[in-house]
Amino acid sequence: MTKLNRNRIEFKVKARHALFTDPLTRIGGEKCSYHLPTYEALKGIAKSIYWKPTFIWFIDEVRVMKRIRTQTKGTKPLFFGGGSKSTHDLAIYTFLFDVEYQVRAHFEWNPHRPELSQDRNSGKHNAVARRMLERGGRQDIFLGTRDCLGYVEPCEFGNEKGDYDDSDEVAYGLMFHGFDYPDETGMNENFEGELHARFWRPTMKNGVVRFLLPEECTIRKFIRPMGAKQFDQGKNLRGIDTEAAELQLEVVDGLD
Repeated sequence: MTKLNRNRIEFKVKARHALFTDPLTRIGGEKCSYHLPTYEALKGIAKSIYWKPTFIWFIDEVRVMKRIRTQTKGTKPLFFGGGSKSTHDLAIYTFLFDVEYQVRAHFEWNPHRPELSQDRNSGKHNAVARRMLERGGRQDIFLGTRDCLGYVEPCEFGNEKGDYDDSDEVAYGLMFHGFDYPDETGMNENFEGELHARFWRPTMKNGVVRFLLPEECTIRKFIRPMGAKQFDQGKNLRGIDTEAAELQLEVVDGLD
């Protein structure tokens, strides 16, 4: 097994609704979903399956299995008008309806966490990730927002028939890709970090969208200064040896 395959998982995620919000629709309180899942949303799903600060999840590609359909619903989000109490507001959200995706992802060690180098055992991390995937994820799975709960299960990417398998190439214009967090991009010599938003122009061909790596995105917007959380194994982080032992996993791969 190659190193990339050893660090890779493939899973199916499905839900009744999804809301991958277009940032342009946030201003007035009315939200409208992109037609495609964003890199950041799929990365969040992978992290809900299994995550440690030792590594970073990278989304390689996503396959749209069902026809893209939208559904408009009236909602009552909380409205904070500056008074002493919050009230419910009225808004119209446009969701994706009855979605299903196949996702291929892999993890790589976080180079900005040298203090966790003793936790870098790809075989054990991959074994735990696959076990958590079989159990439906370690945390709740949601697609874009907590209102859209979903379900995950292992799959073979490219297997089964999809509604867009024979479709032409479709370009979707400028879309949100993800966030650059300081714990993944590093901080300066003064231990100060910045939060940036990334954008890209995706295309879907035969139902498959292949994502750019975060560093390949050329359009970025500064959001605000931001620090990185500190982790200390044994205090606020459990080591992979402990987790693998608790799950009674048999792993033959050694340390990288």
